[in-house]
Amino acid sequence: MKKGRIRQTELHRRQKRREKLKKLRAKFALAKNNEEKERILEKVRRMAPWLLSTEFLKPLEKEK
Repeated sequence: MKKGRIRQTELHRRQKRREKLKKLRAKFALAKNNEEKERILEKVRRMAPWLLSTEFLKPLEKEK
């Protein structure tokens, strides 16, 4: 693979990750109980282990 192709692949991965996190935030906001919320946070931890749960929830707090 050429350098430019690797860079494009990484950019695409980041973009998709952001989209998935956005969808998970919306699901988290609609979750009814703690079990659902914990399941969503577990998915987030697998997808982005460096992302703290407080950072994940910060955009939701801004909306309120």
